[in-house]
Amino acid sequence: MGLLSTLLGIFGFGIGVPFGILVGFLLFIYSKPKTVKVDWFNKFVTDMWPYLDKAICARIRSMTETMFAEYIGKFQIEAIEFDNLSLGTLPPEIHGLKVCETNEKELVLEPAVRWAGNPNIVLVLKLLSFRITVQLVDLQIFVAPRITLKPLVPTIPCFATVAVSLLEKPDVDFGMSILGGDIMAIPGLYQFVQKTIKRQVASLYLWPQTLEIPILDPATVAVKKPVGILHVKVVRAQKLLKKDILGTSDPYVKLKLTGERLPAKKTTIKKRNLNPEWNEKFKLIVKDPQSQVLQLKVFDWDKVGAHDKLGMQFIPLKLLTPYETKEFNLNLLKHTKVNDPEDTKQRGKIVVELTYAPFREDSMNLDGVQDGYGRKESGLDRPSDSEVFSGAGLLSVMVQGAEDVEGERHNNPYAVVLFRGETKKTKMIKRTRDPLWNEEFQFMLEEPPLNEKIHIEVISKRTGISFRSKECLGNVDINLADVVHNGRINQKYHLINSKNGVIHVEIRWTTV
Repeated sequence: MGLLSTLLGIFGFGIGVPFGILVGFLLFIYSKPKTVKVDWFNKFVTDMWPYLDKAICARIRSMTETMFAEYIGKFQIEAIEFDNLSLGTLPPEIHGLKVCETNEKELVLEPAVRWAGNPNIVLVLKLLSFRITVQLVDLQIFVAPRITLKPLVPTIPCFATVAVSLLEKPDVDFGMSILGGDIMAIPGLYQFVQKTIKRQVASLYLWPQTLEIPILDPATVAVKKPVGILHVKVVRAQKLLKKDILGTSDPYVKLKLTGERLPAKKTTIKKRNLNPEWNEKFKLIVKDPQSQVLQLKVFDWDKVGAHDKLGMQFIPLKLLTPYETKEFNLNLLKHTKVNDPEDTKQRGKIVVELTYAPFREDSMNLDGVQDGYGRKESGLDRPSDSEVFSGAGLLSVMVQGAEDVEGERHNNPYAVVLFRGETKKTKMIKRTRDPLWNEEFQFMLEEPPLNEKIHIEVISKRTGISFRSKECLGNVDINLADVVHNGRINQKYHLINSKNGVIHVEIRWTTV
């Protein structure tokens, strides 16, 4: 019975997953919760059914091959194989489709699928010297799945995974013929099989349990998130090159991690000094400690013209042990060609201290259990207040987009994020009331921003020359206490001083 119920589950989802993918493509334009009629789509499925039948059956064969192999040798079974496998000529029908809006980067579909088909499914079991045929007839299924296409990505087909689950136990009705006899005519067996099927399939796929089918290679769509902070102390340099006319230099150091588009950080300038002492500290955001490299470049500051390069060095982060401070005393190089025989000039040394502090795993997984609508259920294993409300961390602000932002003179919106005196700006999107920015800004803090707010404005700027070039389209102040408590918020906020404007913001607080 376990084999039979699992088979029926595979049949149902073998059909449901291709439908979910097709529906996702065709109904991607819907953005608000609604139930839509899909007569046109049923006509489309009817025309496509002969081809879908073959494709789905091929998928079912591949999914059951491994499962059948597990039964070989048990209960004297020598072989299990399909003698016939066809879903028949009658396609399933979708009686309605609800498209649900969430704050996450996903599309949630809830179709109501009914299938009263005429499949030809014959399974053959070779048991000792006997050949037993099991035929499934008059299959009828009513199922209400939730199909989630996530995450939405800018790579065709625009989503990386299909997650399928059942909102309620499915209704399954069928007949079964063994060796030509209808075993469902046995008193009490039909009801027993029905209950068993519902229980088995529901235990596998009833919400919140899901069947996830990868569509895209994760490596092609993965967006690397911060995993820690690199603490850098630029201590000193020694015996630097003389670049000025008076036989000295005005050195400073630029430091940056590879793979980052953020501007490089700089030390102060030490005037007329070939052995400068800085003892200056910096923090850099780390996304991949196994591949990223710290770049150190020493320059001679000049009041006029380009600054002369005094030397450079590279330190792979994989040399570091988390939480352990390591000092590096390095010879400065002209370039990355370490073994260049023509570069024998001594360029001096640089001394730095590095400490890599990875984020705590509990703070990176504070999202809790979310339902398909982006709502969060309270987590029972949340860290204590004393743990969450202490220590340094990273505040990440993702400005995803806005809706219905309208200016009086022009609509070229961009967002401005203001926090602790720092100002960050998104790119401008021309001629739109519904901009999508998807830009992330980060602030490294020494303590949790429990009693602080972050201010976000949406501004439109005229592209040409004008005395009234800028126009505020709305603003919002977001309390950060909930971000510190929950680790993450993902919400849409109504903009102040805007008639219908809404801005979508995701904010994370990650501690080290």
